[in-house]
Amino acid sequence: MEIMKRYLSAVRDILQTVGETQLEAMEKAAGILARAISEKRSVFTFGTNHAGLLAQELFYRTGGLAVINFIRAPGLFLDVDPPTLTTDMERLPGYGKAIVDANPIGKGDVVLLHSVSGRNAVPIDVALHAREKGAVTICLCNMNTSAEVQSRHSSGKNLHEVCDLVIDNCGGYGDAVLEIGGFPERVAPSSTAVGAAILNAVVARTVELLLEKGITPPVFISSNVPGGDEHNEKIMAEYSGQIHYN
Repeated sequence: MEIMKRYLSAVRDILQTVGETQLEAMEKAAGILARAISEKRSVFTFGTNHAGLLAQELFYRTGGLAVINFIRAPGLFLDVDPPTLTTDMERLPGYGKAIVDANPIGKGDVVLLHSVSGRNAVPIDVALHAREKGAVTICLCNMNTSAEVQSRHSSGKNLHEVCDLVIDNCGGYGDAVLEIGGFPERVAPSSTAVGAAILNAVVARTVELLLEKGITPPVFISSNVPGGDEHNEKIMAEYSGQIHYN
């Protein structure tokens, strides 16, 4: 039981650090999202392998923004067989450019990327090519890891070096946070728990900023409560120009 308390304590400590160091960047991210939504631009999220879990966290989500579009691409997520294929695919040169070209990303849009290490070719290519198309790029990464590992991209740069805005998830090197006795490997990663808190906080602030602009935010409610289906269908019809998954 003590090890579980240690993990929860570690996550609380990291969230405390986030609150002390990342609120300015999170505020900027919320401002970028609110501006894009108010200007009828599109918002996209992207990540590979487990990093893609946070890209999906913001997508088609109760209490979330209906206009956030999750970028899918074959071979990059854990539904492939074997799942080890994702490790090779996220390093594939040029694939990120093809992914951007296959999606309606344009000037004034926003692409929010998540990568703990920020070193692999695909997310870096996505960021670079999205910027070439005039999109604003925001990345969530682990700077304690990304600042220490070598890029696998031809530019020699990691993701945080090619994005317009960087939010640090403040995790430890390599993501896992717990040491157990003399066992050589750390266990229990923090990036998913902390990253979800960061991104949902940014969404909450985005909604607040939209309200301040006099705009009714396109927020989903649960389809499992009375009126949920009707509410969500109305939003998806109203914002159909910014929703690319329906």
